Amino acid sequence: MSFTNCKGYLFGDDTWTSFCSAQLTFSGPDVVERTDCNRTVTLPCYVNNLKENNIKVMFVTWKKQGKIIFSFDGAKQAFLRDETVPSANLTSQEDLPKGIASLTLISAEAGVGNYSCEVTESNREGETRVELRHSSGPWFLLVESAIIIVLLLLVIIFCSAQFSFIALKYEIEPQKKTGIIVAGVIFIVAAVVGTVLFAQDGYAAQNQAGLGLIVVPAMIAVPLQYFMFGIVFDSLPPTAFVLIFFQILGYIIAVVGFALCVSACPPLHGSVVIAGLAIMASANFISMAYVFITGSRMKDHPRPGK
Repeated sequence: MSFTNCKGYLFGDDTWTSFCSAQLTFSGPDVVERTDCNRTVTLPCYVNNLKENNIKVMFVTWKKQGKIIFSFDGAKQAFLRDETVPSANLTSQEDLPKGIASLTLISAEAGVGNYSCEVTESNREGETRVELRHSSGPWFLLVESAIIIVLLLLVIIFCSAQFSFIALKYEIEPQKKTGIIVAGVIFIVAAVVGTVLFAQDGYAAQNQAGLGLIVVPAMIAVPLQYFMFGIVFDSLPPTAFVLIFFQILGYIIAVVGFALCVSACPPLHGSVVIAGLAIMASANFISMAYVFITGSRMKDHPRPGK
């Protein structure tokens, strides 16, 4: 007589047929990945061959590393949950008779490891296993993060180049010069710290703070531009006001984008932050070019207004 292995046991031909036909079979992925953006996690468990499709004759047990963390008794309509996973629940109790015994719980309670789903229907039962893994990745897309950092860097470069040109060509009051330098240093330090925090993988408070340090202190560039125009011109021309207006507009757009992104993972409005910083960078570049051209024409005067 030949023997066949069925779920870890050896049976003769007749015994194998009766026993294995009573087993429930499952389908679905063996591995589920959880990211920092997931607020909830669903562990899949799909039974293929239910016969009665009656919730009152079904019993579901979920285990983690062999320890029971959740169970549902269809006959009693009763749930039992381990204290470590108070949010655990069937994805859909109504779909259980259809073979869907998946478990949903909040991400903070879903520790990585091996989980098992055991389903019983009358005298038939079966078990499947799924591994939960944590996948770490950046909050923003890599391209978006790079563009945000580059645009911030361009704003700093254009402001610094403009101030360096003005400092070399015009006499600046020591107090005003010191104020501009201090403001610029604060801007640069905030940008560096923000970039370091923002560029790290994951979606956490440090990433949100990093983006905030990139966007919010960019406001410093607006009064800096106003003061630099004030050094070059006795009375600001309309062009200067237009350029300052576009810097303010870009800053407002960037801050709105930051507010929309900080509470979303993945961020849905990263393009708004990019658009705002792009407007600021463009306005700073044009301002720099405007001051260079205007200043270069005034070779024999301490400032164009005199």
